[in-house]
Formats: sequence, structure tokens, C-alpha cells
Amino acid sequence: MPRTSWLLPLLLTLAAPLAADPTPATPFPAEQHAGPFKSGHVQGIAVDRKRGYIYYSFTDMLAKYDFQGRLVGTLSGWTGHLGDLDFNDADGRVYGSLEYGKQDAFYIAVIDARRIDRVGMSVRDHALLRAVYLPEVTRDYAAPGHRYGCSGIDGVAFGPAFGRADGRHYLTVAYGIYGDTARSDNDHQVLLQYDASDWSRFARPLDEAQLHKSGPGRPRAKVFVRTGNTRYGVQNLAYDESLQRWFMGVYPGAKPAFPNFGLFAVDARSQPVSGDLIGVPASQGTGWEQGRRLPLVEDGIGDRGGVRGWHQKADVGIQPLGQGRYFLVTNAKTREGQSAHLALMRSTGNPQAPFGVGGRDTQKGQGAEPRIVKR
Repeated sequence: MPRTSWLLPLLLTLAAPLAADPTPATPFPAEQHAGPFKSGHVQGIAVDRKRGYIYYSFTDMLAKYDFQGRLVGTLSGWTGHLGDLDFNDADGRVYGSLEYGKQDAFYIAVIDARRIDRVGMSVRDHALLRAVYLPEVTRDYAAPGHRYGCSGIDGVAFGPAFGRADGRHYLTVAYGIYGDTARSDNDHQVLLQYDASDWSRFARPLDEAQLHKSGPGRPRAKVFVRTGNTRYGVQNLAYDESLQRWFMGVYPGAKPAFPNFGLFAVDARSQPVSGDLIGVPASQGTGWEQGRRLPLVEDGIGDRGGVRGWHQKADVGIQPLGQGRYFLVTNAKTREGQSAHLALMRSTGNPQAPFGVGGRDTQKGQGAEPRIVKR
């Protein structure tokens, strides 16, 4: 039977608001439409709850909207792939994954988004974007066969250290993972965790003619979560203060041995434990490579291959807002361009349909699936 162990902590949370959640400047919008733009499809969102702004990544453009649905401004001017976003309350900046796969270069973009105040701004004319290089990602991506199936990075989110639900927050970055169903070493999600509080010493303007290599040598932590095959790994990563868990939205995989969910979660208090990375051959000798592993939460549906999750679209935008509320994003493409639809949702406690709006539960497959292209 489906497990619903997340319902009790959710009900307790609803009865006791969290002081850690910033008070929104205005009520959260019930829904919002962004676009259309002549750009790539929406990749993720970041929410400045205190000032009342929502930032949308459209791959080669960042769009800033206020809670009333007004387009405040846009920022563009890079040729790399801007992916998932998160807002850092500590410094008031937007952080996003930024890939230059052909150059074997992967960055976190640090954007002074408060200064975006009009449509058509460019990083070439305004010093609003600095980037921090992640050599750990390049090492795995450039290794023979792309170690762990690494295709780059996508999901980003701030949250506590792995194994804790309190204390300072760190920047967590998720790998993109190739969806090759013929290989067995790509069934884990890979999460890196960094202390970004001192990244001003690494951050540099991005000169695409000569990409810099300024960044931290190693992450403070690297963990693996066995979910089974996905297409391009964790597209959206989000930390939920209310439930004290990490949500991972993915493009579902295609290996028949796994349930191929669109949404997974990890309890923040689960301790990383060293063990076999099943499917990843050891570099020397026989057996499996060893790594620090985190288990999936015990609720959701499934259990095929020991994997649990939800058939929920969360691959182009999911943002926990506290007290059981979430922004979820779907995407669409028309002749006019790419657009995003954001909806304010609530947890239902129903594993078959974990989020609902106005009493209506979302259903498997709701929203347009983005066209998956090799990056």
C-alpha cells in the first residue's frame, strides 16, 4: 500500500508557521504566466519572497516578474545553458547552473538580480553576472565515458548540510545524467554541496572568448542517491523547510527495472552512509565503486528496485514556500515563443497526486513536456 508518512509532519507544520521562512511582501500569486519569449524553454525559478519577485530561467535569458504578474526586466547575453535557479536570502542574489559543455566548463552563475529593472538588459553592458567554476563537475564530465553518466549540472538549491535539518545553508548542485538505457552506471543522482559564503573570492565576469577557471577545488560533500535512470538527471532541486527534505524533479527515465518517477525526495536528516554504488564498476579490482549514499524517503509510491517517488511533473520549476505551499511550473511552446505557467499548489498527502490547487489534484503528465534534446 502507498505510504503517507509525510502527512503527519505536514499537518504539524500547517499548525505552526516557521519563523525561518521570509515573510512575503505581498500574498503569493495563485498563478502567473511568463512569456512568450524567443528563447529556450523555462528551466527553473527563484523566488524573492521578501521583495515579491519571481525569476524565471529561459535557458539563454532571465526574466524578472513581480508577484502582481508585471514583467520587471530581462537579462541575456550568454551562449551557455542557464538551468535551475535559487534565491539566496543571505546575499540577495540569484544562483543558477550555467553550462558550456563543448568547452568542458561548468559554472554557478551569481546574478545581482535586484538591479534588473528593464527589459533588454545584457550582461555585456551591465556587470550583473559573475560566475564560479566547478572543477569537480569537469573532472567527472571529461572522464572517459562521462563518469556516473555526468552530462553537466542542472538543479541548484540552498539548504542545510547533508544529514541535518538545521544550521547554516550550503549551495547544493545536482549533476545532469545522460539517460542511456544501455549503461548501468547512471542510476544514481549526484549531489555536490558547497559553502558559497566566501565565493566572492572566486566569482569573475564571464568572458566567453576565454572562459576562466576560478572556483573551489573540491565540494565540501558529494553524495549519491539511487533513483534509477533519468533523462539528464535532477532538472530541479529544492529544499523544503517545512518537511525538512530535498525534492528532486527529473525527466522520467526509461529503464523497465525502475518505476521512472518524475519526482523524488530525500529526508534532510538522513545521514550519508558509505557503501556500494550499484552499477558503477570499481576502478580497481572487482565489485562496485564506493560512495556516500543517501536514501530516498519512505513514502510516495513504487518500490520497484527499492525506489520510491511520485508521478509528478516537477522538471521545469518547483519552489517550496512553507506551510505546505509550493509553486509548480509547466511549460509550453507556441509560434510566439516559449512560456511558463506558474501555479500555487498545496500538498495533498495523496501519493497518487501529491499536489493540488483549489481542491483539484494534479494528474500524472499534466503540462507540456519539453522537447528533450542532446546538449
